[in-house]
Amino acid sequence: MLIAMAGLPGAGKSSVAEALGRKLAAPVVSVDPIEAAMWRAGVARDQPTGLAAYVVAEAVADGVLGLGQTVIVDAVNAVEAARGQWRSLADRHGVPVVFIEVVCSDPVVHRRRLENRSRGIEGFAEPTWEVVERLREEFASWVDHRLVLDAMTDLSSNVATALGVLSATA
Repeated sequence: MLIAMAGLPGAGKSSVAEALGRKLAAPVVSVDPIEAAMWRAGVARDQPTGLAAYVVAEAVADGVLGLGQTVIVDAVNAVEAARGQWRSLADRHGVPVVFIEVVCSDPVVHRRRLENRSRGIEGFAEPTWEVVERLREEFASWVDHRLVLDAMTDLSSNVATALGVLSATA
């Protein structure tokens, strides 16, 4: 299956993705490190590296699905085009796609998490709260069914909820 994470930066989607990856023994393909690698390789930041990172993530996820394995894609997935990309990839492989959106219902906690996190992605500056607020305004409405997890709930409970939904989908 293809598990597509979604949510604003700092909401907690990478934490959920990594925990699910460990529980499911599934690789996590994360867009941010891919984009940072492009910059380190000399691709200029004024180029469409965000879009390119999604395309690279799709190619990697395609290879994993081709091996018959579950893959987790960790990306903001704020726009319909990105979500459609994952639906199309899953369709090509004849596997289900499950969207998991992670939100943080407390904006004070969300901002504090964002401003205090350091993921150690070389060359990748964490987005500012202003960027997150702009993304929130631009976040497209959902047409897909999705599981919504609130990061105000503890990680283990969110992972258990996600595993329950995923086992019912498989």
